[in-house]
Amino acid sequence: MRRALLLSAVAVLLLFTLPTSAGEEPGRTRVRAAAEAMGGEARLRALASLRVQGIGHWNLLEQSERPTPPFLVMYEQFDEVRDLREGRLNQKTEGRGAVLDPWKAMTVRLSDGVVAAEVEGKWRPLGNAQFQDLQERLTFAPEHVLLAALGAKDLRAQPDTVLQEVPHHVVAFHLGRASVRLFLNAHTGLPTAVETVDAHPEDLFWSAWGDVRTVLSFQSWTLEPGGLRYPRHWEWARNGQPDHSVTVTAVTVDPPLRDEDFTVPDDVKQGFEARRARKLEDMPVTRAETPPVEVSSGVVQLPGAWNVTLVAQDDGVVVVEGPISSGYSARVLDEAAKRFPGLKVKAVVSTSDAWPHVGGLREYVARGIPVYALDLNRALVERLVASPRTLLPDALARAPRAAKLQTVSARRVLGSGRNALVLLPARTETGERMLFVWLPEPRLLYTSDLVQPQPDGTFFNVQQVDETVEVAGREKLPVARVFGMHLKPTDWSALTTAVDKARAP
Repeated sequence: MRRALLLSAVAVLLLFTLPTSAGEEPGRTRVRAAAEAMGGEARLRALASLRVQGIGHWNLLEQSERPTPPFLVMYEQFDEVRDLREGRLNQKTEGRGAVLDPWKAMTVRLSDGVVAAEVEGKWRPLGNAQFQDLQERLTFAPEHVLLAALGAKDLRAQPDTVLQEVPHHVVAFHLGRASVRLFLNAHTGLPTAVETVDAHPEDLFWSAWGDVRTVLSFQSWTLEPGGLRYPRHWEWARNGQPDHSVTVTAVTVDPPLRDEDFTVPDDVKQGFEARRARKLEDMPVTRAETPPVEVSSGVVQLPGAWNVTLVAQDDGVVVVEGPISSGYSARVLDEAAKRFPGLKVKAVVSTSDAWPHVGGLREYVARGIPVYALDLNRALVERLVASPRTLLPDALARAPRAAKLQTVSARRVLGSGRNALVLLPARTETGERMLFVWLPEPRLLYTSDLVQPQPDGTFFNVQQVDETVEVAGREKLPVARVFGMHLKPTDWSALTTAVDKARAP
């Protein structure tokens, strides 16, 4: 038995020991071996273009019904051509899922430092988040990531590990701000996974989480014409959650390229540069075209993509919602000080769990302002407050402090007087993670994210509107008007009429 254990230990030691070229850092030798396993470093460097076709799906982690599986899903089929010499990409996709019905076709191009999309014949510029995403798609793609590692001056070996029950060599390096680790199968040399840690400051969903850990895994390798080995299945996980899955159905090595497939109209290029100058952290709270609305005396709605409401009480101001970013919250606090001089902000109420809805809560924590949230969302808020911010630190990262977190599990009164707030857990099917706010004297009901108007005057998913009506009935609320995260002040009858219409035969 001891002999068997000894032989096993020797075998593992030999497996993890890789001969290195004289004077070469072991990590560089291991990456060269990985390139050889993929068909050779020269073959990878000679690649001029690649066409990849496939199907896949996205898990809508940021706005599913719960922060744990099962998630809402968006399906896709894609056909993309990559110009590997010039770093250009032309991607045609069709998507369908919870928010897209029927199939929606789109062409996205990354070219000359610009990202643009064409939908229904019209081109429009995209922004910084999409630019970062597509750059990462090219940089960490299986055909390029080993070359990126070899080009890194700080490439180095790290201790070996076991991944997917298989021994792996690990190498690490940096690309710009991002730290990268490659996991190389010790049996085959092929790359199994690419791990990156980076910030996504312009991504409306991922900016909230600071330093984001992304793991891109490869499997189902095939031998392609010309000797290239290529993985036919890719999986992305972010912060430990399954994010994106792709099955490659066809690979074309070195397809001919046409410049017209990478052309972006000049006016769209200019639009992209204008969009790129706008930062998520700098998003304005008020705009001339959407001025603040006084819903009731002392109750002011700041309209935006995610509305924020200020409620003045005798002993301070309550802010309803802390969305988007810390910078956005800082400007909300400035607006509160301007509109209600002499009144401090005494609390912020967060009513939903979708990531853009909580993205600005850290600023309130940094200033010692109590945060009120639904009991089911406590873990989410705690995770947000604890999220690492080493790459782009905010106020809380620079001066850490504990959150004054107040969880709401039943009807709870906040403040007194005319604008006393009654916090009400919705406890409905689609509103499971939402908190309503009732103002008894002006008979105003804040409906969180549950009531969403559409451009044609109807409501998105009348089920949610019906649940709102049910909450009012359950809590015996004589509602006159409603307003919400995406809802301007609206007569209560608009909701009941919509429900009656949906229920009619």
